[in-house]
Amino acid sequence: MSTTLQEMMSELGLKAREAAGTLARVSTETKNQALRLAADGLRAGAAAIKDANAIDMDAGRAKGLDKAMLDRLMLDDKRIEAMAKGLEDIAALPDPVGRIMDAWDRPNGLHIERVAVPLGVVGIIYESRPNVTADASALCLKSGNAVILRGGSESFHSSGAILDAIHVGLDQAGVDRDVIQMIPTSDREAVGIMLTMNDTIDVLVPRGGRSLIQRVLEESRIPLFQHLDGNCHTYVDGTADLEMARSIVLNAKMRRTGICGATESLLVDRSAVATHLPILVKDLLEAGCAVRGDETAQAVDAHVSAATEDDWRTEYLDAIIAVKVVDGVEDAIRHINTHGSAHTEAIVTENAAAAETFLKGCHSAICLWNASTQFADGGEFGMGAEIGISTGKLHARGPVGLEQLCTMKYVVRGNGQVRPG
Repeated sequence: MSTTLQEMMSELGLKAREAAGTLARVSTETKNQALRLAADGLRAGAAAIKDANAIDMDAGRAKGLDKAMLDRLMLDDKRIEAMAKGLEDIAALPDPVGRIMDAWDRPNGLHIERVAVPLGVVGIIYESRPNVTADASALCLKSGNAVILRGGSESFHSSGAILDAIHVGLDQAGVDRDVIQMIPTSDREAVGIMLTMNDTIDVLVPRGGRSLIQRVLEESRIPLFQHLDGNCHTYVDGTADLEMARSIVLNAKMRRTGICGATESLLVDRSAVATHLPILVKDLLEAGCAVRGDETAQAVDAHVSAATEDDWRTEYLDAIIAVKVVDGVEDAIRHINTHGSAHTEAIVTENAAAAETFLKGCHSAICLWNASTQFADGGEFGMGAEIGISTGKLHARGPVGLEQLCTMKYVVRGNGQVRPG
């Protein structure tokens, strides 16, 4: 391991730790001003950001990145404006730091408050999407956390230009720019070092493909907001309204196939095989989606290919869906809890009892009734921007937004109390 690289990473961590201590005491108005000025910086720096992005796009084409990856990487005026607007939207949200989560008095006169405080230093490892640089920076700043960013090598120049623009806003607001740092190298060895920095990084947020997430899970010495896969399901119950089911299934799969909330498996109640299954399959095929199904699904359309056991566990992130017929809501729940990734599941039904059984029985972070899985998003939940979807069971589950980037402490006020012996 390079001594120089190790020293550089250690210095980043120490700077972040010091900056986090300062940021925790910065006023809400100063944080909001910094975010608004950073948004102005993005707009003013649009030309430089697009020039940097052109370098990344050319390198991506030369590397043979597919169309979907290049689309995620590309920045234009519209996307830069969306990033700037995102910073302003976060500035407009309530400050989560310092909010009193609960309070009570003890018989001895002690007044106890549970108060939201920043986590400290957040490390974020992400791939491809350079807009994550702006989203993550803004969320961490508003929640009082310093952040160390490690973007993918494909977006290295784009992310650097975005951070330069954001730093202009921080400087103008008088906020230490070390609260937002980016690892200044695309060397993969830096990730390995970052995963061991539990002395300066309090929590890691990995965003990317399975290989990245698996590496972080195996090597990290730092607590994680875990998100391995988005193997999401939509279950169409026997009582589902057909037109509603058609609309939800098509949207859940095809609105954007490359996001973690896209439905990857369609489960259909056996009692709806004659009435619903052929039409749902036909809609998907006509929309350009490849359908892989069990024997019953194959029998309704010659264009349905045979599903394998692996298909039930696959996050395609593409126009491909696995279709299975199940024997009611309990069977659907068993299939989801066995093969799913605990991300997002939906039931389409007019039966309230079946819906409640599904909502309580699925172990996933997000469960929906009569709505598309593509709503699995912090912004759609009214939480503002998010840093990712957590499928773990500790601290934060589902969209990780401002409140989830805080922990708590207890503040106790007395007037001379001592504990009796």
